[in-house]
Amino acid sequence: MNNKEIKSEVISRRSALSLLGLAALGLAVPTTVLTVSDAEAQQPAAPTAPATGTERRQERRTRRVRRRVYRQKARRKGREERRELRRTGNEEKK
Repeated sequence: MNNKEIKSEVISRRSALSLLGLAALGLAVPTTVLTVSDAEAQQPAAPTAPATGTERRQERRTRRVRRRVYRQKARRKGREERRELRRTGNEEKK
């Protein structure tokens, strides 16, 4: 026997997996092509969160300032009410 005449080719794992993948792809593509839908594409939703880090950081800072101002106003109002109560309350007791 001559080695040149008998040529058995050994298939590597990589080539076997690629053939298996191509076969699976060949089966999957016709099913996706055949399923045609009458549905229209959805419009992308308006982004609720800013896309960039700078915008997110600015929003956090804005929220922080608003909370701080709200607390300051609440403290000021509370102090004014207590001050008024001390002023009017002391006069009523006398």
